[in-house]
Amino acid sequence: MGYVRLLVMTQGAGTQILTVTELGVRFGGVVALDGTSFSIGRGEICGLIGPNGAGKTTLFNVVSRLYEPTSGQVSFEGTDLLKLAPHDIASAGIARTFQNLALFPALSVLDNVMVGAHHATRANFLTGALRLPGVGREERRTRERCRELLDRLELTQHASSPAAGLPYGTLKRVEIARALAGDPRLLLLDEPASGLTHAEVDELGDVILQLRTDFDLTILLVEHHMSLVMRVSDQVVALDLGRKIAEGTPAEVAGDPAVVEAYLGGVA
Repeated sequence: MGYVRLLVMTQGAGTQILTVTELGVRFGGVVALDGTSFSIGRGEICGLIGPNGAGKTTLFNVVSRLYEPTSGQVSFEGTDLLKLAPHDIASAGIARTFQNLALFPALSVLDNVMVGAHHATRANFLTGALRLPGVGREERRTRERCRELLDRLELTQHASSPAAGLPYGTLKRVEIARALAGDPRLLLLDEPASGLTHAEVDELGDVILQLRTDFDLTILLVEHHMSLVMRVSDQVVALDLGRKIAEGTPAEVAGDPAVVEAYLGGVA
């Protein structure tokens, strides 16, 4: 249980862990984000909603440094995130899942999860090739930590199975386990409920809330399942055509006329 960190809600209360300021992204003549600003407090779950093309995944890709913004700032724990190289994001304490699964089909579930811990290991090509004693010890510790994650996400029975052929809902949990293997402080979940059954979505909500508590996480969640967003989020940010149209508690955003028109199909 050493890998599990209990959340102490009084620590860092009110501290902003992620601040997005006037963020703009353009692809030629297409405006993907237009002056978007919001912040997330440490330990919060922030739901990011909006219709297709609203700019949600673009924002994710800026925070994870896959896209370079045209304008604006992004601060993570007081550090200018835009000064970091993409390969430094995991080491900085940020991990993400993807809307479309990005697992290695031929690798076992355990090995897929261990990939997520790679940045935290000290082994390199030379030490790995020489099989120095420290490399073996480190690999065993990493394997044990990843087995703990499989247990927490009820994936132990699949540890030795290749990812290929497993049910979609199971693979979604494997992706979450892989993201957690990097020991992040900020977890970006990109449509984790996509393709899941109603029962699996309900179960996912329980998992997200429990992981937030057990691993002292701040979570930015992009999701189209409004029931899931409203259930687990402390705050919700709504985008439409790259602009923020609403921000507040789930109840406030769900009842906002601009959100009702743009996203909820006229039903509050």
